Amino acid sequence: MRKKPAKPGFGRKIGYARVSTEDQGTDPQSDELHAAGCDAVMNEYASGADRSRPVLTKLLNDIQPGETLVVVRLDRLARSVSHLLAVIEQLEDQGAHFRSLRDPIDTSTPQGMFSLQVLGAVAQLERALIAERTKAGLFAAHARGRVGGNPGLVSRDQETIRALRAARDANHLSEVLSGMDIWLPTVRQMRPKHTWGDIVCVLNYGQNGTWTVERLRRTVKRLVTEGILEANLLGRAERPVGDERLVRLVAGIKAAAPDRTLQQIAKQLEAMRERTPRGGTRWHPSSIRHLLDRAAKLGLIENAPVKAAREVWK
Repeated sequence: MRKKPAKPGFGRKIGYARVSTEDQGTDPQSDELHAAGCDAVMNEYASGADRSRPVLTKLLNDIQPGETLVVVRLDRLARSVSHLLAVIEQLEDQGAHFRSLRDPIDTSTPQGMFSLQVLGAVAQLERALIAERTKAGLFAAHARGRVGGNPGLVSRDQETIRALRAARDANHLSEVLSGMDIWLPTVRQMRPKHTWGDIVCVLNYGQNGTWTVERLRRTVKRLVTEGILEANLLGRAERPVGDERLVRLVAGIKAAAPDRTLQQIAKQLEAMRERTPRGGTRWHPSSIRHLLDRAAKLGLIENAPVKAAREVWK
């Protein structure tokens, strides 16, 4: 796990090692990352095709300005060039850097940034080539009198349509279940006291807009129908009075990430473009502490004594 620094500052290196679930013993990635000067190494046990990366998600949320995320090789971090660029963009938004030990990429140097730009150009060219090949294939098929697509769908065969819908439905449910450990705790902490819109804002922080209100509501409804989740999650959210919405929102953020500091919550609210109670755009930790104190008094945060609230949120 990540070590707590003696005092905040620039220059810390945080290693990330993705270890295959089939591997046994200590992975050599950790040794190489420590040898490169990493202050801590976070190990993710997952296959390359696994889209669920809770350790990486937490690392990207918690990394501080001036720190550097270090990997041994690019394939240990990203599933594709587009995924890599999205991760690096998130790091840049937080003032952090990225370095790959065996690849010429170090975003803290001009040479490393040039290599990154080349990768971005390659990704753009790859997308353009794929689109061009698809158009050429469709044109050639049309010239030969063939119509693209599934013949059963083209003829509106009902059995084909039902089979395709069932396959898509099963695939969607499988994807939802595989990532439940990432988003479900937040939903359970915030529903039904919070609106779907507020929950989506919390879930999407640092996640490049993965969720929409409709997609989240539909996903939860499906899991309730399957008997996997409790029905009260679909209850109508209470209408907040005055700035009670901010109190509930901050309580939800703290419940979803108990280790998040006042400064980190303030930064998250600014990223979500939430206005302060006075209508400002800049949040101060003292304002967060005040809202959390109120949330504790209202019983929105469990296991937090009201009189000790100021100590809890430091």
